[in-house]
Amino acid sequence: MSQEIKPYEASGSKKEQVAKMFDNIAPRYDLLNRVLSLGIDRIWRKQAIEYLRPKAPRLILDVATGTADVALETARRLQPERIIGLDISSEMLQFGREKIHKQDMSHMIELQHGDSENLPFQDNTFDAITVAFGVRNFENLEKGLSEMHRVLKAGGQLVVLEFSKPRVFPLKQLFQFYFRYILPLVGRWTSRDQRAYSYLYESVQAFPEGDEFLNILQKTGYKSSQCKPLTFGICSIYLTEK
Repeated sequence: MSQEIKPYEASGSKKEQVAKMFDNIAPRYDLLNRVLSLGIDRIWRKQAIEYLRPKAPRLILDVATGTADVALETARRLQPERIIGLDISSEMLQFGREKIHKQDMSHMIELQHGDSENLPFQDNTFDAITVAFGVRNFENLEKGLSEMHRVLKAGGQLVVLEFSKPRVFPLKQLFQFYFRYILPLVGRWTSRDQRAYSYLYESVQAFPEGDEFLNILQKTGYKSSQCKPLTFGICSIYLTEK
């Protein structure tokens, strides 16, 4: 399971190590995302957000918000009343707050430091929750999903965007080579963290994708769950509701 994969070999919980890793790479995180994904990550985020449009949620929680890319894109596209972004990395949040201020979105988006597995919100609070490339980093996946279920309103939507593994030749082999060798090498050169992008490959390999993740969603109380593969299966959108 993904919670057994840690960024570093040192002692400490996965949660502590993930926070340290994202603090380390925060200054170059956005640039690396654009370069390493060839900009496709922006398209994936837009597609995920569009699934929220039919229900027009007014209060949205963005878990593992990072530098607030999803929160900002959601604000622009859906114009909700309020978005709260939560993340375990204080450095990532600092860069997110700067972006929010520059884009004059402070009236709509608030960022909070917090733990996705112990959400500081009351039951049945949010109309929708988004998580982009974050559930893979949970220390306890089921606990994190259960917490999000708790704070969702009845009928509220959860949209999860996460890496998956293509299965068609030759894309499967190209993807594996790029993620295992090229991406960690570029990441080490530019992020000054020797392990961050090797951890990305390892955590993607370990993540329970597709039907396995849909089964975990059902186990933690969600219903009407669907998986929508993107870009030949490199990434997937998981749609579900309370």
